[in-house]
Amino acid sequence: MLICLLAAGTRGDTQPFIALGVALKEAGYQIRLAAAENFEALVTDYGLEFYPIQGNVEHFATNPELKASLAADNPLKTLRSFKTLRDYAYEMQKDYYAACQGSDAIIYHPGVTIGYFAAQKLKIPSILASPFPFTPTKDYPALIFYQFRLGKWANKLSHKLFEQVLWQTSSQPINRFWKERFGSLPQEFGKPYQKQHSQSRPTLISGSEHVFPRGSDWPDHVYNTGYWFLEKAQDWQASKELQDFLDKGPAPLYVGFGSIGNPETAEATTRLVIDALAQTGQRGVLATGWQGLQKVSLLPDHIFMLESAPHSWLFPRMAAVIHHGGAGTTAAGLRAGIPSIIIPHGLDQFAWGQRIYELGVGPKPIPKKKLSVPALAAAIESALAEKTRERALELGKKMESEKGLETATRIIIDALQSSTAGQNTLPLETESRHAY
Repeated sequence: MLICLLAAGTRGDTQPFIALGVALKEAGYQIRLAAAENFEALVTDYGLEFYPIQGNVEHFATNPELKASLAADNPLKTLRSFKTLRDYAYEMQKDYYAACQGSDAIIYHPGVTIGYFAAQKLKIPSILASPFPFTPTKDYPALIFYQFRLGKWANKLSHKLFEQVLWQTSSQPINRFWKERFGSLPQEFGKPYQKQHSQSRPTLISGSEHVFPRGSDWPDHVYNTGYWFLEKAQDWQASKELQDFLDKGPAPLYVGFGSIGNPETAEATTRLVIDALAQTGQRGVLATGWQGLQKVSLLPDHIFMLESAPHSWLFPRMAAVIHHGGAGTTAAGLRAGIPSIIIPHGLDQFAWGQRIYELGVGPKPIPKKKLSVPALAAAIESALAEKTRERALELGKKMESEKGLETATRIIIDALQSSTAGQNTLPLETESRHAY
């Protein structure tokens, strides 16, 4: 049975889908994962079939218009940013739809709603899978509105507004693609999220009950499974230089801003971080990522720089992590049982920074615009306080026990078996499921 996974976004959004694909492959399924073209090596390193979606996410992050969208630092700017992203989405619909051909089931990211309609067209099951809390609840606001606390009614409204904005981002490109391809829109064309709340069409969320718990008002077939962590590839090994640096002193702090970066300020940010670490007497491992930081000459002895390393291997060897607050990096830091210092740049990163502070496993977030040597040095001292370290260690142990991938795999298998039991055996309308 071939399952097609439709991922979207940067590496933090894509990695949980790779982890899910690996788990499903180990359960006996054939897996095809569709994601931005620059993730091909990452996907194939884990033995999964890759289908490229045109558009290099790393290039998007340096496009001035899209870079401004990724740096949206308040809800109004965030809502506007989705309109910018929508303008780039049309061509992607063709690739996502093509990726689905020949599959027996589709699992899709909430930003790739064409997955639902492709499954309807091909008469195969669909499952919604989100790498962040997504289903409306009165218990807490949607992530992009997280700083606003106006009561339970407003919380639920914020989720519905976020759903609508996400749907509007993809609905127009799907509308155009579908009419050009089939001459008319799919039946019952509209927001699909509420249609994924049944035994055969569940919603899965890669999230921890100890970070954002399951909404008390969620439908029965919405599951907060625990995080889907991607372990390091079997053939990955740390360089001798990195291992030697780790061995010759106390645990350092990790600093990296993932796929969020500005080459114009990367060197200044790097020197600021180095100065803050020196001021607090701490060692550091700095990851350049996509130009968030930049290699500088004459590095001091307390600093080691690299491009990237698997978080699952590196973070447990750190004293704390300093990063932008992407959902994936935040989860990896929490799982490692170490404090986090969040420097949010835009979008939902402010919510993750605030949640880290609420959980007592890190200091208040420092918005990128307010980052300074004194502010970062004070945050480092706070993060390394004994009480913070104890809370982080306790939370990490709780998360480790959740077995998110095992839970998600079991739910998916049950959903597919339920769908097969009641499957309509009428012939498919247009394309063969095995015409890929």
